[in-house]
Amino acid sequence: MPKHGRKKSKQSNSKSSTEHLQRSSPSISLHGGSTGRQPEASPATGSTSQCGINSFEAGSSSGGKEMSRLVLNPIKNHKPETYEDMELDVSSLLLSSLEMHLPSYLLGASRNNKASYMRGILQDYVPPALRYRDQKQKEYREKIMSNYQPLHQELCSIDPVAFFVPTFLKAINDNTEQSFRSIMSEPAPGIFTFEMLQPRFCELLITEVEHFEKWAGRTKLNVMRPNTMNQYGAVLDDFGLQNMLKKLMEDFISPLSKVFYAEVGGSTLDSHHGFIVEFGTHRDVDMEFHVDDSEVTLNVCLGRQFSGGELYFRGMRCDKHLNTLGHSEEIFDYSHVPGCAVLHHGRHRHGARATISGHRVNLLLWCRSSVFREMQKFKRGFSSWCGECNQEKKSKQDKLLTTGMELLMR
Repeated sequence: MPKHGRKKSKQSNSKSSTEHLQRSSPSISLHGGSTGRQPEASPATGSTSQCGINSFEAGSSSGGKEMSRLVLNPIKNHKPETYEDMELDVSSLLLSSLEMHLPSYLLGASRNNKASYMRGILQDYVPPALRYRDQKQKEYREKIMSNYQPLHQELCSIDPVAFFVPTFLKAINDNTEQSFRSIMSEPAPGIFTFEMLQPRFCELLITEVEHFEKWAGRTKLNVMRPNTMNQYGAVLDDFGLQNMLKKLMEDFISPLSKVFYAEVGGSTLDSHHGFIVEFGTHRDVDMEFHVDDSEVTLNVCLGRQFSGGELYFRGMRCDKHLNTLGHSEEIFDYSHVPGCAVLHHGRHRHGARATISGHRVNLLLWCRSSVFREMQKFKRGFSSWCGECNQEKKSKQDKLLTTGMELLMR
């Protein structure tokens, strides 16, 4: 299979290929644009109850309301419920983990009651501004779902044969690293390109988004954009495609991420943010250098006729090294091909050059792991996937080796 993209011997001097991340807006440069959709709960504060049982306070007792509490140490030999089939605004895996810290008198409660109790605890740690934002988001989505009539109902669920090219579908069904690599190119470390979507599916998705935009215009609805970097495009979850995207992540992206991104949360993907971006005349022109708010990102060009808009990648970085220069082996440029996908780690720094003519539409799926994010809060020091951490580690090892040789010679 041909490689969709090309290596550059040196970087462009254009503004879009700057080797450091711009810090003019942290919510944009450091997190790939704020989605305004998934606030994180803060850690609970440790305390000791009157009965001498260690617990976490979960909210204040305003208005005489009794404090909710969690047991500090997980309950031994307790098998938590699964919450994957429930429509929740928090991670099902997070609730399963939190259940291990419920007071003993709640362990026998119904699943709905336990879920409600834990969600209440988590909500207590969401700042009021974020709580208000989430409420507005919920109202916005409910308004759409109660009034919007989809143009293509078949997009609401996945039809693998109609959606995917045969080579991709066969590789997923075989479900081996060998089958995945047989359809993929890895033009730069951690970046995979492959043919994925059928032309008809691409066209259906484009026309559905156009239909939604026209409906929003007629009804005077102010469309919430995918993130703070994009002034055009739409969030697919907002108008009925969330189940399709969930299935796409779980059945078709997770098998790949478990093999190629296990060390960065690829084995525990449990939520997503799916959206369309549009570039070209009278739309967004380019995309600044950034990292995504994801563990794994799927980026598929849907069409249409355009020129320019190449992606440029400059290596994976942890927070400590976010603005360091890229190394020669990390420099990679990719030219979009309709129906073809790029799969990469969310912390892989990248941007998009100007789309100089035509109209380019891309599907983005940010796949996230709440388990990995919780683990990262307690991790210190070296990140094996960070290019700069690896360079520092190698430099230290070389220095130790040199010092040891000098001592031996003496």
